Amino acid sequence: MKLIRVVEASAAVSATSSRVAKRAAIAEILSAADESETAILVHWLSGELPQGRIGVGWRSLLAQREVGSADIASLTVADVDAHFTTLAGLSGSGSSSARVSLLGEIFGAATEPEQQFLVRLISGELRQGALAGVMADAIAAATNLDAPTVRRAVMLTGSLAQTAVLARSGGAEALGELRIEVGRPLSPMLASPAESMEAAYGDLGPDVVIDYKYDGARIQVHRDGDQVRIFTRTLNEVTERLADIVAVVREFDCKTVILDGETLMLDESGRPRPFQETMSRFGSSGVDAEQKVLRPYFFDCLHLDGVDLIDKPLAERLEMLERVAPHHRIPSVRPADAQDAQRINGAALEAGHEGVMVKALDGIYAAGRRGKTWQKVKPTHTIDLIVLAAEWGSGRRRGWLSNLHLGARDPNGGAPIMVGKTFKGLTDELLRWQTTEFLRYETSRDEYTVYLSPVLVVEIELDGVQGSSRYPGGVALRFARVVRYRPDKTAEQADTIDTVRELRK
Repeated sequence: MKLIRVVEASAAVSATSSRVAKRAAIAEILSAADESETAILVHWLSGELPQGRIGVGWRSLLAQREVGSADIASLTVADVDAHFTTLAGLSGSGSSSARVSLLGEIFGAATEPEQQFLVRLISGELRQGALAGVMADAIAAATNLDAPTVRRAVMLTGSLAQTAVLARSGGAEALGELRIEVGRPLSPMLASPAESMEAAYGDLGPDVVIDYKYDGARIQVHRDGDQVRIFTRTLNEVTERLADIVAVVREFDCKTVILDGETLMLDESGRPRPFQETMSRFGSSGVDAEQKVLRPYFFDCLHLDGVDLIDKPLAERLEMLERVAPHHRIPSVRPADAQDAQRINGAALEAGHEGVMVKALDGIYAAGRRGKTWQKVKPTHTIDLIVLAAEWGSGRRRGWLSNLHLGARDPNGGAPIMVGKTFKGLTDELLRWQTTEFLRYETSRDEYTVYLSPVLVVEIELDGVQGSSRYPGGVALRFARVVRYRPDKTAEQADTIDTVRELRK
């Protein structure tokens, strides 16, 4: 298949906000592809490379702007994928020049639309709304299978690409033979956000349990005999970094087990350390274990000694969890009533946790989806920040100023201090308004960004902040969302960097 067909399909997916239209566009190109191209296309149209990181950064990509584009589309999917594989394998002396040469070969043979697609794909900026649910449904449509069968296969394999290959090669029979395999990660179940404890309890209660929501790193632990493997939320293996957790799990009284949980660091008083400290330790190896021990805290049991539990009710899964890991689990408390549920929520916040999870005792483990039987209740904060710049959007937001650069006021009268970016919460109406309005305040621009005079104030909702060396204020916003613009406020009335830093505590 020619690369240009993938580029056209990607453009079609980006151009519509309709899930049905996105699914149809993806299904059409998957149906037309050879089986050998299936996995590649699923990865690409999901905005990722099969090879993962290939050692190409923005500086290298920007250099390709000097390379002329081809007049005729001749590149094939196989050509480009082979080049990516070669790039991913480069290391050592001479690798930099070899990388430049290979990139030049690809971009020199690409038409201008193909070059633009490749830049976004390699940089991870191919935002086109082809989310996992849309992709799973497109795979089903392309292979004439029912969507629930494909979704379950994705859950069990943890891979859209692998599921697509199996669906094309073996159909429903191949997908039906899939089972939980200890050592192969499952897509984790996700929680739906609740507006309040009252709303969550009213929706799920009274047969619920409440877990403290630990602000750690999600882990899925597999043990088969003495072999222990640990995977992240995104199903990447991190076993070698977490020897302390491996040692804990090897002590459990079982032969095979799959556990879902969190890992985090605690201070001397037992309160959780800041999230970024956990993530720093989580992402490194060879750390002084005595100084920075990561502890596992499990909240679900998906398999135990040959028995798969994902289709069992939570009440039964918790019994198995208590049996295998009684001293390494997040306690599940059954509230007496709505008032007691509020008390538990308050106790979680007082203990330094980020909120609670409310879970229906009769709920199954809906892997890979946001299940309504799990609802998370977290306090949110709102702060008023200054808009410093905005980036031109891609995909559905193409042609609009979208991603906002946000700054807090310097209490000493200096320039605003950048603390993060977000495009979350921007409606089509807001995008239209700010694209027009921002140009009135433009001070300069580059290819991707319009810089503004720091006068516009926007109200931002966020879950909190974390330490960050990326921004000059030493902190970064977590899960920031635009609530509304505040034309009633001047930049001098925006929140200060000190106020933002206080949210870290």
